[in-house]
Amino acid sequence: MRYVAAALLAAQGGGDVSAASIKKILSSVGVDADDEKVNMVVKELAGKNVEDLIKEGLEKVSSVPSGGGAAAAAAPAAGGAAAPAAAKEKEPEPEEEEDDDMGFGLFD
Repeated sequence: MRYVAAALLAAQGGGDVSAASIKKILSSVGVDADDEKVNMVVKELAGKNVEDLIKEGLEKVSSVPSGGGAAAAAAPAAGGAAAPAAAKEKEPEPEEEEDDDMGFGLFD
């Protein structure tokens, strides 16, 4: 991810997306670049317009469904009496701890 981010920064800054520019950006924040990964990013972006790639990616992301459907409300019991199971309030389940950075950082 950091290599792609550095390539996008180079392109948005008006520079050339090259191994040298990616390495320069990464070294400016103290990250040692892996030549194999840098070369793979440069190869994949060669001859492509970064703005067009971003637009294409946004179109793909916008078509991904997100969120869930609303839960259906329980129908009231006949005669106006609440069902015993529905009368009890469900105890909230303990939430699992989440790692704020999902286990990785942008420049790890």
